[in-house]
Amino acid sequence: MTSPGNGPGAEHASVTAGNIAALLASPVGEVMKSDIAILETSSTAEEALASMQEKNARSILVSNKGEVVGIVSKTDVLFKVTSQGRNPGKVKLREIMTSPVLAVNPQTTIKEALALMDKNKVRQVMVHAYAAALGMLFREDVSERMEKISLAVEENAISGGAACIIDTKAISYTVNAAKANFQCPYCGSPFDTTEGLSKHIDRLHEEAGVLEGDYRKMMK
Repeated sequence: MTSPGNGPGAEHASVTAGNIAALLASPVGEVMKSDIAILETSSTAEEALASMQEKNARSILVSNKGEVVGIVSKTDVLFKVTSQGRNPGKVKLREIMTSPVLAVNPQTTIKEALALMDKNKVRQVMVHAYAAALGMLFREDVSERMEKISLAVEENAISGGAACIIDTKAISYTVNAAKANFQCPYCGSPFDTTEGLSKHIDRLHEEAGVLEGDYRKMMK
């Protein structure tokens, strides 16, 4: 059983996020993975692994009479089945699933979804509307998108490309954007030095620190 067909939230949906802040403000419905698998509680761990492999997924949703009641990941199968010497072909998903499933609506922002994942110490949330499972948002997918954005920003700065000046009163930055050596990954403001960029991030983007550590290491 699979989720509804591709819609606005189809995997690889276009996200017009020029920087990390825009990505985090995007609704999860625009970036969720909609090609998900849903199996009944009576299905086996072996069937779940086969379904995950087919969908290239890290987890599958578990339903009971059409209602999602749990989730099973590859880690669940590894630690609750394989490592205990149990037969994956005989273990039912209801025995190893995690329940209830953490869920958000399609309009929840990615930043809000990540905060929810952090609070509950999980790596994914289900996206639903009117009791229907629309897709899944995985932390790894968000991290991959942020990495692509930061790399694009770095390449643009290194190549001397024009930088977008957003807040002209926030802090001192390079006057000639075309000569910018570094660019803020959050708002696109250009800077001559890493010190100037670092101060700018500390002053204006403290709450958006999901990327700061990684980005600063890249500049060294």
